[in-house]
Amino acid sequence: MTKKSKLTADEHADLGRRLAVMRDELSHIHVQLSGAYAQTGPASLPAKKIVAARKALDEARSGLENALYQEYPESAATTVYYPHPEDRTSATD
Repeated sequence: MTKKSKLTADEHADLGRRLAVMRDELSHIHVQLSGAYAQTGPASLPAKKIVAARKALDEARSGLENALYQEYPESAATTVYYPHPEDRTSATD
């Protein structure tokens, strides 16, 4: 069985920024859908699915942050997976 290589610290940092941008985008989409469609009934399902996707993304970020602290305790920081807004870049940058 081959051993998989873990993410480098730089790869964690890049992934953290990208996932933060994705979460921001999901939040913006949720706000947009919530303002355009009913909060209950069939029309609310897309917004609820966006909330579920955001929750799944948050759980993935938390797990990756735990891995970061285990793999690189000397350089780990909460801002890797939860960067300040000014440190985030859009997916198109």
